[in-house]
Amino acid sequence: MQGGIFQVCFFVTAAILNRPFLFPKENATIPERDEEIITRMKEHEKAYEMERARLEQEAAKMNQAEEKPVVEDFNQSWDFWSAVSLVTFLMIEIWRQDFQDGNNQDSSSEEEDYLSFGNVAKKMILPDKGVLASFHDSCIGVSGTEFWRMREFVESFADDLLEALRSTCNRDADMEVEDCIGIGSMYENWKVGKPMLCDLIVPFTPPEPYRFTFEHWCSPGNDVPPTWQGCGRIKIVNANEDKLDCLCGRTNLGEDMLCLLHSKAEKVKTKNTTDDLLCSKDTTYLAKDQVMKWFQISITKAWNQISHKHKFDLTFHSLDSPGAIKVKFQSGKVIVFNITPVVQYEDTDAYLLSHFESSNNNLSDIYWPMTFAVYEKNLFKFFAKNLPSNSCHLSCLQIVAFLHKKQCSLTGKSGLTSYHLKTTLLHLLLSKLPAEWHSDQLQKRLRDILMFLEKSLQEKKLYHVLIGNHKVPKWLNIPTVFREAEPLNLLRPLLLKGDLYVKTVDTFQEMLKNAPVLIQEYMPHFPNGITHLQ
Repeated sequence: MQGGIFQVCFFVTAAILNRPFLFPKENATIPERDEEIITRMKEHEKAYEMERARLEQEAAKMNQAEEKPVVEDFNQSWDFWSAVSLVTFLMIEIWRQDFQDGNNQDSSSEEEDYLSFGNVAKKMILPDKGVLASFHDSCIGVSGTEFWRMREFVESFADDLLEALRSTCNRDADMEVEDCIGIGSMYENWKVGKPMLCDLIVPFTPPEPYRFTFEHWCSPGNDVPPTWQGCGRIKIVNANEDKLDCLCGRTNLGEDMLCLLHSKAEKVKTKNTTDDLLCSKDTTYLAKDQVMKWFQISITKAWNQISHKHKFDLTFHSLDSPGAIKVKFQSGKVIVFNITPVVQYEDTDAYLLSHFESSNNNLSDIYWPMTFAVYEKNLFKFFAKNLPSNSCHLSCLQIVAFLHKKQCSLTGKSGLTSYHLKTTLLHLLLSKLPAEWHSDQLQKRLRDILMFLEKSLQEKKLYHVLIGNHKVPKWLNIPTVFREAEPLNLLRPLLLKGDLYVKTVDTFQEMLKNAPVLIQEYMPHFPNGITHLQ
């Protein structure tokens, strides 16, 4: 009994004194601690063996003086106290690990917060609402007349171009294009600076008897990789696949033979191959690259057909985008607009894009980014009708977009895009009362946007405003599969590229620090000083 008690005390003391993680050194590195652990473990094992040998010797002496039953009782006592010692040792070890992990996590989190974030947006000094309003009107606002003339020209010319494109296509074999749809900042009335750029999307459909089916990251049982969340695949299927099983759909029966199931008028067309239908090689999935090439060639043919009617030149503005078009007039004036082929998702206002500028440039050719831009445009229209007539929501977005653009020109491109800025505004519009967007609240709402962005970057999460967001009004008719889906983190592509995320954070914080200076630089005649909103 005395030997067992002594053994327990020995193990507890050895655990406390020899476990370095119970009292870790503040500046020790991981490799140093690993070596120290191994050394102390060896010392502990050696001491354990010596103590056991000594106790066994004592037991042997006792055996000589006592009968065998006493030895058996001693061995049972030895086994019992060995088990107690082992349990005690394990409990100390478990407590030590939990204690250290908690401390490491807290210190790591505090260090990250201290090094990267400091609530700069909350503490930054902003000009007062009058100065901000003057800055917006003088440096950012776009003339309403110029704005509408630009849109009217682009839409009219795009209609002529698409009509000419339809006339050059084979309707029995080629894709059929529909009317264009305006999206983006020009159609949401918050375009910043020049050159003004219109974004148009053009839905297209396959020739009969083919149709599109869809597989996306929200589909039940989908196999879309996590890297490509927010994307979908477009599969081309034959609407008359059942008829292809009939002999008349695969062979020529001749004039003397008739099919009793299908008349000559119903005979299936089988001349199209997957290559003809712009599919990826050896698959039935629509390929973005194939669509881009087809669309650019079709636009060129269409322009050649109508160029004699117009007194300007047309060229492709970017080789990477199929519909980035530059119109140059004889006067030297230039108008640039994007016209991008898309596929409509079922019978909704969601579309899959053949081209999308993002930080995820490694998208597979068969994965198409999905856009809800038409829903977002309708949401902006809703707020325009329900907010105060002189609301500040668009002014806030334009000021942030202007400042970020100027900061990127100083420090280099950032992973933060105008879409991230717009998403932030829409989140705030859905969470605040209409009266809070009155023009006299410009400074407060501008600070809210900057704070929301800073918090999103700190938490590494900025969710898509329409996907998995139950604050979105039901009248917007977001497809149920997306409304009830898990929220989609728009910052995920940045996080997959650690350097880009760090660069984005640095650029944003530099923008916050430089915002007052940038405003003064572009508006040097401000009569008022800078005031700090408490």
